[in-house]
Amino acid sequence: MMNKPKLDTKKIIIGALIITLLALVIMIAYETNIYLKANEKNDSILKAENKLTKIGLTLGTLKEDRWIKDSGLLRAKAAEYGVDLIVLNANNNDNDQIEQVKYLLKQEIDVLMIVPTDYKAAAEAVSLAKAKGVPVISYDRLVQNANVDLYISFDNFKVGQLMAQTVVDEQVQDLLIINGAKSDNNTNMIKQGYDSILKPYIESGEINLIEEYWATNWLKEEAFRYTEETLKSDVKPDAIISGNDSLAEAAFEALSEYRLSGEVILVGQDADLTACQRIVEGTQLMTVYKPIDDLVTIAIEMAIKLANGEKIETKATMSDGTYDIKCLFLEPVAVDKSNIDETIIKDGFHLKSDVYRKQ
Repeated sequence: MMNKPKLDTKKIIIGALIITLLALVIMIAYETNIYLKANEKNDSILKAENKLTKIGLTLGTLKEDRWIKDSGLLRAKAAEYGVDLIVLNANNNDNDQIEQVKYLLKQEIDVLMIVPTDYKAAAEAVSLAKAKGVPVISYDRLVQNANVDLYISFDNFKVGQLMAQTVVDEQVQDLLIINGAKSDNNTNMIKQGYDSILKPYIESGEINLIEEYWATNWLKEEAFRYTEETLKSDVKPDAIISGNDSLAEAAFEALSEYRLSGEVILVGQDADLTACQRIVEGTQLMTVYKPIDDLVTIAIEMAIKLANGEKIETKATMSDGTYDIKCLFLEPVAVDKSNIDETIIKDGFHLKSDVYRKQ
């Protein structure tokens, strides 16, 4: 009878251990590969979520207090929201604004914000952004015939109404009007606003419209000249409606030379510091206050939404001459000596010590 070969138990155990170890190595490698791929995917998602939104802003000018204030507030709000904001100033040059948009697009901005130097000429700048798939926000001034994605501003029609109503309430007879730039669509809307109030009074003869001017690029020099020319003609206006407080300041300077400051009613808009100082001192009757901080907040928030591909719905739309544009309008506030503390100063728009010139 043949003897059966003896099984080497030791070798069997070692072999089994080797097989088990190999299986574990394969399993670990497989799991590691899955983990790495998952992490790689999660990292990509995280990077996409944390991608810094880049906004390009081209301003029409920084020659007015209003735009200096907007620029500073926009920078601060962008920093608060963790947004990269590039701010450029076209200095009232249409061609420079177009070149600035080209530069901003090369910086791979996610959204373009534009305050047009000229509401018609800026359409070319908008088309450049559209061609690159970059959404566009018209900030405070609407670009015409350009189909921007959103227009954010104050109710400029109401701004005009508030200024005109102040003049009517004072029962003035001789009125001088100095509008802003014809190249700014806001000028047209403001004019429509005060025309809606003044027209019946002018037609009935209760108010005599001495003259109506337009200041190119909102230049103070032109407002000063228009006021001076009126005064030289021996016609003393009872009131001057100015397109903004900068133009009102120029009118005030001309009136001062003729020792008429405080005797002629001045109204404007934007609540510039010097205008607020004139109001409390009695040489300007009113200004229209527009809470810019609210405008700035909405602008940055909407820009982030557009950058993320979110759809923006608005209750209001308006025609840009060709397209119906989505709009967000904020309410302006008439401010005079009686409510300046409860509005402009309370909101922190200007310090009380600055308005009242207290140290």
